[in-house]
Amino acid sequence: MFSKKLSKSVASAAVVLAAVTAALGPVPASAASAPLSGQRVAVHFDLAKGQTPENVALGPCGDVYATFAKGRQIAEISPRGAVRILATLPEPADGGVHTPALGFPLTAGIVRAHDGTLYFLYATGTPDLTGVWRLRPGGQPRRIAALPSGGLPNGMALDQHGRMLYVADSVLGTVWSVPTTGGAPVAWSTAPELAPAGFLGANGLKIHNGAVWVTNLDRGTVLRIPVRADGRAGVVQTRATGLAGIDDFAFTGKGDRLLAALDVANQVALVQPDGSHSIVLTAEDGLQNPTSVALRGDTVYVLSAAWYGQDPNLVLAHLNH
Repeated sequence: MFSKKLSKSVASAAVVLAAVTAALGPVPASAASAPLSGQRVAVHFDLAKGQTPENVALGPCGDVYATFAKGRQIAEISPRGAVRILATLPEPADGGVHTPALGFPLTAGIVRAHDGTLYFLYATGTPDLTGVWRLRPGGQPRRIAALPSGGLPNGMALDQHGRMLYVADSVLGTVWSVPTTGGAPVAWSTAPELAPAGFLGANGLKIHNGAVWVTNLDRGTVLRIPVRADGRAGVVQTRATGLAGIDDFAFTGKGDRLLAALDVANQVALVQPDGSHSIVLTAEDGLQNPTSVALRGDTVYVLSAAWYGQDPNLVLAHLNH
């Protein structure tokens, strides 16, 4: 998540994919030389209602789950683009003015477990609400783990066994581990590479190829932290630099190539395993402060929060292999 302090405050898989394409419109392929093609704005969100999408998780039937950062909400976006609010989180007693770095309550990272349970992060600057929350299908949101109120939990990922959540704290420069059953968090890594350099540090987080990968927004880096055999954090490796304002990201396959949202620049970068990168989406494609990226097959999903714009949206594109 980036905001420059937000103005100082801010059936079968084939059937499913066919339904998505038919409902939201085709995402055509183009010349093989272009990494992405067919990019277009598929869904517009309501800025006046605080529908500023921060993070994304994909469901098995074409649904998209998103956190609305300023709306304190969890939303489901159908394959046809209909937005349904699943939950609204309680507002802190002070209105969230003491939320670190931002001054407003932030609904951030979200992941979906195989059983449909959603886990997400909420930062309010207050000890009663900040932490990891859970929403079971048809249920009510419930906090399962408290995180330090002086931090800003932001990106999150679920391990392959569905037992452990990893959380990037942008203010405290920490990766926390939290069991999905809830309980006390553990500071899994406090490596200096995670620390902010003026505003926000550790941001987006993914688990991939035996490691926890984390971006650092202030430093414009992509970091790889190996998971050792005993579960502890290994030595941090800097895998890419020069990605100013990097937020969330997604891997394009089994390798280490990834797509990253560059919030302030209104861009998405394609980052190669050697750390080199190229810009593949820009503001001309509809991006307005992109915050998160996800892939389903060859379809790329990019959510924009429009911190400085007027059109928070969902952009779709086709990934050309």
